Amino acid sequence: MPAIVLIGAQWGDEGKGKATDLLGSRVDYVVKFNGGNNAGHTVVIGDKKYALHLLPSGILSEGVVPVIANGVVVDIEVLFQELDALIARGVDVSRLLVSANAHIITHYHRTIDKVTERFLGKRQIGTTGRGIGPAYADKINRVGIRVQDIFDEGILRQKVEGALDQKNHLLVKIYNRRAIAADEIVNELLGYADRLRPLVADTSLVLNQALDRGETVLFEGGQATMLDVDHGTYPFVTSSNATSGGAATGSGVAPNRFDRVIAIVKAYTTRVGSGPFPTELNDESGEWLRARGFEFGTTTGRPRRTGWYDAPIARYSARINGVTDFVLTKLDVLTGLKTIPVCVAYDVDGVRVDEVPVSQSDFHHAVPIYEELPGWDEDITGARQFSDLPIAAQEYVLAVEAMSGARISAIGVGPGRDEIVVRHDLID
Repeated sequence: MPAIVLIGAQWGDEGKGKATDLLGSRVDYVVKFNGGNNAGHTVVIGDKKYALHLLPSGILSEGVVPVIANGVVVDIEVLFQELDALIARGVDVSRLLVSANAHIITHYHRTIDKVTERFLGKRQIGTTGRGIGPAYADKINRVGIRVQDIFDEGILRQKVEGALDQKNHLLVKIYNRRAIAADEIVNELLGYADRLRPLVADTSLVLNQALDRGETVLFEGGQATMLDVDHGTYPFVTSSNATSGGAATGSGVAPNRFDRVIAIVKAYTTRVGSGPFPTELNDESGEWLRARGFEFGTTTGRPRRTGWYDAPIARYSARINGVTDFVLTKLDVLTGLKTIPVCVAYDVDGVRVDEVPVSQSDFHHAVPIYEELPGWDEDITGARQFSDLPIAAQEYVLAVEAMSGARISAIGVGPGRDEIVVRHDLID
C-alpha cells in the first residue's frame, strides 16, 4: 500500500484539509511533516466546520492515526487548546502521536517573531507572529528545544538558559524589551510534561513499520510550494520545506517509499502576506473573488490577496514536487463569470517567459499574459460526475489541466465534505 504526499501547489490555503478528509477513510495514518500553527485547514463535515492549525486534518477521520512528525515546530499550549476544543465537540483525539524529535515553540520565540517583524517596518515578511521562524532558526543553530527535552528537567534548563543568554541581549539592547527569565520558560514547559508524555513516540519507527505492514500513510504538508524556504518566493516564504521532498526529512521515511504526490491547486490564486504575486487583482474582481471564496486566513483572519489562475506556477509546482495528481478546488467560486482569465505566461521587460523566472526581481516585475476562457452561470455544487458540470466548466478544467503539467484527478465544487467530483482514483 502507498505512502502518499499531499501538498499545496500555490501559496497555501488551497484546500488541503478537504483533500485530506476526502482520503481519510482510506488511509491509516495522516502525518503533518512541516510547519506549525502558522497555517490552518478548514474542514466542513455536514453542518459542522472545524478549523485546525497545528493538528493534522486526519484527526477528524475515524480510525486514522494522526501524527505530528519531527519536521514540525510545536507550540504545546496551542496543541492542547486545539485538542480540548475538539474533545468538547465530541471528537476522539486519543490516537494522536507526537514525535519526540519535533522542536518546541516557546514564549521567547513568539516574542522575537513579533518584535523583529515590527522592527523591519516596510520590509516586513508578513509572518503570523507565532514564533515559527525563530523556532526553526534555533533548530538550525542547534540551540533548539525538542519535545523529548521536556522529560529531563536538567537538559531542559540547560538548553533554555543557553538560548536565552543570547536572546535576552537582543531583546533588551536592540528591541528595548524586558529580559525573559529561564525559570519562566522551564516551569511553563514542565507543566505540560505529564499530559504530553502519553502522546510522544518514535514516529519515524511507527510510520516505517506501518508501511512494512502494508498500511497507507498520507503525508500532509503545511503551507505550500511557493512558500517553501528553498523553492518559494524567498524571502517571502515560510521557514520549512513545504514541498514533497520535505516529507522525507520531516518524517524520517525514505524518499523511495513514496508512491504518489497529490498537489492541491485552487481554481484561482490567493496569497497571504508580502511578496510577488503576478496575477494579483487590486480591483473589483479581486474583491469579488475574496467575498465569493471567503478568502480570509483560517489562522490569522487576514484577508487574502486574490488573483486569477497562474499556469506557470502550477507547472513549476508539478516539476518541483513530482506531482502525479492535482486536486482543483473552489471551482464553484468562479460560477457567474462571463469569461475567466487564466495566466499562461509572463511578460518580463518585453520578453515572453513561459516558466516561473528564477530571478526574484524578474518574478516581481512579471506581468501576466492571459487567455480568456468562457464562464458559466449554472450552480455546480450538486455535481458529482465530471459530466454533471456545465460544458464551459468542463472546458475550463481541461484547459488548465493541459497547461499545468499533471492530470486533474478531483475537483472541489463546494465547501462541503461530499461536494467533490472525482475523475481519477487518488490512491489506486
